[in-house]
Amino acid sequence: MSKISKFFKGGSAASKGRGGPSPQEALARLRETEEMLSKKQEYLETRIERELAVARQHGTKNKRAALQALKRKKRYEKQLNQIDGTLSTIEFQREALENSHTNTEVLKNMGYAAQAMKKVHENMDLNKIDDLMQDITEQQDVAQEISDAISSRATFGDEFDEDELMAELEELEQEELNKGMRDVRLPSVPSTSLPSRP
Repeated sequence: MSKISKFFKGGSAASKGRGGPSPQEALARLRETEEMLSKKQEYLETRIERELAVARQHGTKNKRAALQALKRKKRYEKQLNQIDGTLSTIEFQREALENSHTNTEVLKNMGYAAQAMKKVHENMDLNKIDDLMQDITEQQDVAQEISDAISSRATFGDEFDEDELMAELEELEQEELNKGMRDVRLPSVPSTSLPSRP
C-alpha cells in the first residue's frame, strides 16, 4: 500500500467514529490550508527578493556567495511553484466540495418537497376529482344559462309583426301631414302682370 493511500485511509480518529468529516469541516480545513500556503508564498517571495539582493550585492566581488544566493533563490522559486500548484489543486477541490454540498442540499430539499407533495396528494382520488370537475362545469353552465336568461331583453309584446307596426305608423304620420296641409293658407296670385325685362 502506498504512503498516499495510507494517509487517506488513516484519517483522524474523530472522522472514523462518525463516518468521515462533514462538508463544513472539510471546507474549513481546506480554507485553513489555503491560508497557511498563502502565508508561505509571501514568506518565499520575500526570501527570493532577499537572495536576489544578496546576489547583486556580492555580484562580481564574491562570486561564490553570489552563486550560493542564486541557488537558494532557485530552490525558493521551485518551492513557490509547487505551492502555486498545490493551491490551485486545493482551490479546485474546495470549489468542487462546495458545489457538491450545495447540490446535496438542493436534492435534500427537493426530496422534502416531493414527500410533502405526496402527503398532500395521498388523500386525493382521481375519480373523485374528475367527478368534482364535472359537477363544477355543470354548475357553471347552469349559472351561465341563468345569467343569459336574466340579462336577455324582455320580449313582452314582441309577438306583433314589426313590419305591420311600421306601416301603421307611416299611415298615422301621413294623416297628420295631410291635416296640417289643409290648414295652410296660400297667398293669392297677383293680378298685375309682371314687368318685362329691366
